[in-house]
Amino acid sequence: MTSNRTIKDSLYEQVARIGKAVASPKRLELLELLCQAPKTVETLAQEASISVKLVSAHLKELKASRLVDNVRQGKYMIYRIANDDVARFWVTIRLLAEDRLFELQEAVQQLSANTHEWVESDRQELLRKAKSGDIVVIDVRPGVEYLAGHLPFARSIPLAELNERLTELPKDRPVVAYCRGPFCFMSSDAVTLLRAQGIQAAQLRDGVAEWNSLMVAAD
Repeated sequence: MTSNRTIKDSLYEQVARIGKAVASPKRLELLELLCQAPKTVETLAQEASISVKLVSAHLKELKASRLVDNVRQGKYMIYRIANDDVARFWVTIRLLAEDRLFELQEAVQQLSANTHEWVESDRQELLRKAKSGDIVVIDVRPGVEYLAGHLPFARSIPLAELNERLTELPKDRPVVAYCRGPFCFMSSDAVTLLRAQGIQAAQLRDGVAEWNSLMVAAD
Protein backbone atom coordinates (compact mmCIF):
# COMPACT_ATOMS: atom_id res chain seq x y z
CA MET A 1 0.00 0.00 0.00
CA THR A 2 1.37 3.40 -0.94
CA SER A 3 2.11 5.54 2.11
CA ASN A 4 0.86 9.08 2.57
CA ARG A 5 4.48 10.27 2.56
CA THR A 6 5.09 8.75 -0.84
CA ILE A 7 1.93 10.34 -2.20
CA LYS A 8 2.89 13.76 -0.81
CA ASP A 9 6.39 13.49 -2.27
CA SER A 10 4.88 12.68 -5.65
CA LEU A 11 2.51 15.65 -5.48
CA TYR A 12 5.27 18.13 -4.70
CA GLU A 13 7.45 16.57 -7.37
CA GLN A 14 4.78 17.25 -9.99
CA VAL A 15 4.39 20.88 -8.91
CA ALA A 16 8.19 21.25 -8.97
CA ARG A 17 8.12 20.45 -12.68
CA ILE A 18 6.77 23.95 -13.28
CA GLY A 19 9.59 25.49 -11.25
CA LYS A 20 12.18 23.51 -13.15
CA ALA A 21 10.66 24.52 -16.47
CA VAL A 22 11.00 28.24 -15.72
CA ALA A 23 14.38 28.01 -13.99
CA SER A 24 16.03 29.64 -16.99
CA PRO A 25 16.13 33.33 -17.94
CA LYS A 26 15.68 32.53 -21.61
CA ARG A 27 12.70 30.25 -21.01
CA LEU A 28 11.08 33.07 -19.07
CA GLU A 29 11.73 35.43 -21.97
CA LEU A 30 10.25 32.93 -24.41
CA LEU A 31 7.15 32.66 -22.22
CA GLU A 32 6.79 36.43 -22.19
CA LEU A 33 7.11 36.53 -25.98
CA LEU A 34 4.48 33.83 -26.36
CA CYS A 35 2.18 35.81 -24.06
CA GLN A 36 2.09 38.39 -26.85
CA ALA A 37 1.07 36.05 -29.68
CA PRO A 38 1.71 32.57 -31.06
CA LYS A 39 5.07 32.45 -32.84
CA THR A 40 7.31 30.19 -34.87
CA VAL A 41 10.63 28.90 -33.58
CA GLU A 42 12.40 31.14 -36.08
CA THR A 43 10.58 34.26 -34.86
CA LEU A 44 11.31 33.41 -31.24
CA ALA A 45 14.98 32.87 -32.03
CA GLN A 46 15.21 36.29 -33.65
CA GLU A 47 13.36 38.10 -30.88
CA ALA A 48 15.19 36.34 -28.04
CA SER A 49 18.58 36.64 -29.79
CA ILE A 50 19.43 32.95 -29.52
CA SER A 51 19.76 30.12 -32.01
CA VAL A 52 16.86 28.13 -33.41
CA LYS A 53 18.40 25.00 -31.90
CA LEU A 54 18.46 26.51 -28.43
CA VAL A 55 14.90 27.85 -28.75
CA SER A 56 13.74 24.37 -29.73
CA ALA A 57 15.41 22.88 -26.66
CA HIS A 58 13.80 25.45 -24.36
CA LEU A 59 10.39 24.95 -25.95
CA LYS A 60 10.72 21.21 -25.43
CA GLU A 61 11.12 21.81 -21.68
CA LEU A 62 8.20 24.25 -21.57
CA LYS A 63 5.99 21.87 -23.51
CA ALA A 64 6.90 18.94 -21.25
CA SER A 65 5.58 20.95 -18.28
CA ARG A 66 2.40 21.80 -20.24
CA LEU A 67 3.13 25.54 -20.22
CA VAL A 68 3.14 25.78 -24.01
CA ASP A 69 1.74 23.74 -26.83
CA ASN A 70 2.08 23.83 -30.60
CA VAL A 71 0.13 23.40 -33.79
CA ARG A 72 1.27 22.95 -37.37
CA GLN A 73 0.23 25.58 -39.89
CA GLY A 74 1.43 24.56 -43.33
CA LYS A 75 5.18 24.05 -43.16
CA TYR A 76 5.51 25.97 -39.88
CA MET A 77 5.16 24.79 -36.30
CA ILE A 78 3.47 27.51 -34.25
CA TYR A 79 4.02 27.67 -30.50
CA ARG A 80 1.66 29.35 -28.02
CA ILE A 81 1.03 29.49 -24.29
CA ALA A 82 -1.22 26.67 -23.12
CA ASN A 83 -3.87 29.05 -21.73
CA ASP A 84 -4.34 32.45 -20.10
CA ASP A 85 -3.27 31.06 -16.72
CA VAL A 86 0.27 30.81 -18.08
CA ALA A 87 0.29 34.55 -18.78
CA ARG A 88 -1.00 35.26 -15.28
CA PHE A 89 1.67 32.92 -13.90
CA TRP A 90 4.39 34.90 -15.69
CA VAL A 91 3.05 38.21 -14.37
CA THR A 92 2.72 36.82 -10.84
CA ILE A 93 6.27 35.51 -10.57
CA ARG A 94 7.66 38.71 -12.08
CA LEU A 95 5.77 40.83 -9.58
CA LEU A 96 6.89 38.55 -6.75
CA ALA A 97 10.49 38.89 -7.91
CA GLU A 98 10.16 42.69 -8.02
CA ASP A 99 8.73 42.67 -4.49
CA ARG A 100 11.35 40.37 -2.95
CA LEU A 101 14.59 40.94 -4.86
CA PHE A 102 16.43 44.18 -4.13
CA GLU A 103 18.64 43.68 -7.18
CA LEU A 104 15.60 43.58 -9.45
CA GLN A 105 14.08 46.59 -7.70
CA GLU A 106 17.24 48.60 -8.36
CA ALA A 107 17.31 47.52 -12.01
CA VAL A 108 13.65 48.48 -12.48
CA GLN A 109 14.24 51.85 -10.78
CA GLN A 110 17.15 52.56 -13.11
CA LEU A 111 14.99 51.62 -16.08
CA SER A 112 12.13 53.83 -14.88
CA ALA A 113 14.50 56.76 -14.39
CA ASN A 114 15.28 56.70 -18.10
CA THR A 115 11.65 56.68 -19.21
CA HIS A 116 8.62 58.93 -18.96
CA GLU A 117 6.13 56.74 -17.19
CA TRP A 118 2.37 57.24 -17.24
CA VAL A 119 1.47 58.08 -13.65
CA GLU A 120 -2.28 58.71 -13.79
CA SER A 121 -4.32 57.29 -10.95
CA ASP A 122 -5.47 53.90 -12.22
CA ARG A 123 -6.37 51.76 -15.19
CA GLN A 124 -10.01 52.79 -15.17
CA GLU A 125 -8.93 56.41 -15.53
CA LEU A 126 -6.70 55.45 -18.44
CA LEU A 127 -9.63 53.65 -20.07
CA ARG A 128 -11.94 56.59 -19.55
CA LYS A 129 -9.51 59.05 -21.09
CA ALA A 130 -8.72 56.72 -24.01
CA LYS A 131 -12.42 56.17 -24.71
CA SER A 132 -13.20 59.89 -24.60
CA GLY A 133 -10.22 60.76 -26.79
CA ASP A 134 -8.50 62.81 -24.09
CA ILE A 135 -5.44 60.66 -24.67
CA VAL A 136 -4.29 58.41 -27.51
CA VAL A 137 -3.01 54.95 -26.57
CA ILE A 138 -0.69 53.30 -29.07
CA ASP A 139 0.53 49.72 -29.19
CA VAL A 140 4.08 49.78 -30.58
CA ARG A 141 4.54 46.00 -30.76
CA PRO A 142 4.58 44.24 -34.14
CA GLY A 143 1.17 44.23 -35.76
CA VAL A 144 0.69 40.47 -35.38
CA GLU A 145 0.90 40.86 -31.60
CA TYR A 146 -1.68 43.64 -31.64
CA LEU A 147 -4.05 41.40 -33.61
CA ALA A 148 -3.60 38.62 -31.05
CA GLY A 149 -4.72 40.94 -28.26
CA HIS A 150 -4.41 44.55 -27.22
CA LEU A 151 -5.52 47.12 -24.67
CA PRO A 152 -9.00 48.64 -25.08
CA PHE A 153 -9.12 51.66 -27.40
CA ALA A 154 -5.46 51.25 -28.40
CA ARG A 155 -4.37 51.73 -31.99
CA SER A 156 -1.55 49.77 -33.59
CA ILE A 157 1.50 51.76 -34.64
CA PRO A 158 4.52 49.42 -34.54
CA LEU A 159 7.76 51.04 -33.47
CA ALA A 160 9.31 50.29 -36.87
CA GLU A 161 6.56 52.36 -38.53
CA LEU A 162 6.26 55.13 -35.96
CA ASN A 163 8.52 57.69 -37.61
CA GLU A 164 6.58 57.44 -40.88
CA ARG A 165 3.19 57.63 -39.16
CA LEU A 166 3.71 60.63 -36.91
CA THR A 167 1.03 62.59 -38.78
CA GLU A 168 -1.57 60.16 -37.41
CA LEU A 169 -0.91 61.39 -33.88
CA PRO A 170 -2.20 64.61 -32.31
CA LYS A 171 0.10 67.25 -30.88
CA ASP A 172 -2.56 68.71 -28.59
CA ARG A 173 -3.22 65.55 -26.54
CA PRO A 174 -0.99 63.11 -24.66
CA VAL A 175 0.08 59.91 -26.36
CA VAL A 176 0.58 56.84 -24.15
CA ALA A 177 2.72 54.06 -25.63
CA TYR A 178 2.91 50.48 -24.41
CA CYS A 179 4.63 47.31 -25.59
CA ARG A 180 5.27 43.86 -24.11
CA GLY A 181 5.60 44.89 -20.47
CA PRO A 182 8.12 46.35 -18.01
CA PHE A 183 11.12 44.48 -19.45
CA CYS A 184 10.46 45.68 -23.01
CA PHE A 185 12.18 48.77 -24.42
CA MET A 186 10.01 49.45 -27.46
CA SER A 187 7.62 51.82 -25.68
CA SER A 188 10.52 53.71 -24.12
CA ASP A 189 12.09 54.15 -27.56
CA ALA A 190 8.72 55.28 -28.91
CA VAL A 191 8.35 57.93 -26.20
CA THR A 192 11.85 59.23 -26.90
CA LEU A 193 11.04 59.51 -30.61
CA LEU A 194 7.69 61.19 -30.01
CA ARG A 195 9.05 63.74 -27.56
CA ALA A 196 11.81 64.63 -29.98
CA GLN A 197 9.04 65.51 -32.45
CA GLY A 198 7.26 67.76 -29.97
CA ILE A 199 4.53 65.26 -29.09
CA GLN A 200 3.56 64.92 -25.44
CA ALA A 201 4.14 61.25 -24.69
CA ALA A 202 4.37 58.84 -21.78
CA GLN A 203 5.10 55.14 -21.35
CA LEU A 204 2.71 52.62 -19.84
CA ARG A 205 4.73 49.89 -18.13
CA ASP A 206 1.93 47.33 -18.39
CA GLY A 207 1.70 45.09 -21.39
CA VAL A 208 -1.33 43.05 -22.39
CA ALA A 209 -0.46 40.20 -20.00
CA GLU A 210 -0.08 42.60 -17.05
CA TRP A 211 -3.24 44.50 -17.95
CA ASN A 212 -5.37 41.37 -18.28
CA SER A 213 -3.98 39.76 -15.14
CA LEU A 214 -4.46 42.79 -12.94
CA MET A 215 -7.91 43.57 -14.32
CA VAL A 216 -8.96 39.98 -13.51
CA ALA A 217 -7.54 40.39 -10.00
CA ALA A 218 -9.50 43.63 -9.59
CA ASP A 219 -12.75 41.86 -10.50
